[in-house]
Amino acid sequence: MTESQFYKKAAGYWANVPATVDGVLGGFGHISDTDIKGSISFLKRILAFENPPATNLVLDCGAGIGRVSKYLLIPHFDKVDLVEQDEKFLNTAQTFIGDDNKAKLGTLYKDGLQNFKPTSMYDVIWCQWVLGHLKDYDLVDFFERCRQSLNKNGVIVVKENIATGAEIEYDDTDSSVTRPYALMQKIFDEAKLKIVLTEVQEGFPEEIYPVHSFALIPNE
Repeated sequence: MTESQFYKKAAGYWANVPATVDGVLGGFGHISDTDIKGSISFLKRILAFENPPATNLVLDCGAGIGRVSKYLLIPHFDKVDLVEQDEKFLNTAQTFIGDDNKAKLGTLYKDGLQNFKPTSMYDVIWCQWVLGHLKDYDLVDFFERCRQSLNKNGVIVVKENIATGAEIEYDDTDSSVTRPYALMQKIFDEAKLKIVLTEVQEGFPEEIYPVHSFALIPNE
């Protein structure tokens, strides 16, 4: 499969997914509350660092309908930017996030992460359940762009499925990959990022992949 086919197939898959919590979570909408609780705990640990990031501006990558923005990021940050390639999701996000949170909604970017170039400086960049849609080299490039777009003490957070074996696992349905831990580490290294905090999400069903959270800062 060529690079363009890989990305086109993924875009086609998501174009046919309902703009709901259950849709964006692949039928696992019931794990959303558990996921958010784990993410709140992880974020609070980051904000308690000796030199913590500020909480002025955060970027939600692969934002979908704004589930992470609404329940996790908006309560902790002054302003939230969203980047999402599916127009239907992006339109739904504004309604889903709601009028009460409208003042905290920043810029909405309609773009795939393989092409996205941040134009602002961020305190935190949050990437969850989306990086499997990027080829390895595009992921390194994306991380490098993010690294250069961090404010002082800025942090990139990655929350992703991790393969339990040593090999990449490919999902033909949505054109995505699940990477083993060692490959994630290699990609972080190549992008000049280092892990300063990591944990495994608890309370998820046994039939899904282990989900790891990583807090990353520039390694320089």
